[in-house]
Amino acid sequence: MHNHTRLSITIVSITALSLASGAQDARGAPAASPGQTAFNFFVRKGLSKVQAAGVVGNLVQESGIHPGSVEAGGPGRGIAQWSLGGRWDRSANDNLRWYAAMHRMAPGALDTQLDFIWYELMTFRGYGLAALRAASTVAQATHAFAASFEACGACNEPRRIAFAQSALRAYGGATRIARRRP
Repeated sequence: MHNHTRLSITIVSITALSLASGAQDARGAPAASPGQTAFNFFVRKGLSKVQAAGVVGNLVQESGIHPGSVEAGGPGRGIAQWSLGGRWDRSANDNLRWYAAMHRMAPGALDTQLDFIWYELMTFRGYGLAALRAASTVAQATHAFAASFEACGACNEPRRIAFAQSALRAYGGATRIARRRP
């Protein structure tokens, strides 16, 4: 990888995972970024920091962790880019709008979308929770979520892994990052 490519990924990672969003919580303290919120959510659900970072890296790639994200010219919606006409609003017992209505939550809220990801992981074996939980490196966790949950076409896995590594550095404390060999 060329140095300028590494630098570009780092700049994009820092932008996407910005620690200082400028927003404030109810006490006037700086609010957690969407990346921090997502990372903490998955760690609280029992994923390791490496596994949570793998999920966050994918969400950064998909939407920048922006709940109102709409895929340009495509069906993707929300932080995981669920498909309009499918997991966003139509699939029986597996769509964000149905889930939000059942739980009296706003479909466009970050917390709702994080809860829905967890619901899907816990409810549907094919979305890869077992593979995610078995992952012990950032690369393995990122791949597990991309392959089974996102089922992305052009995944750009190196970029997802770079985002995940940035998330682990930013939110995971002193956890060592395992490097993937070419």
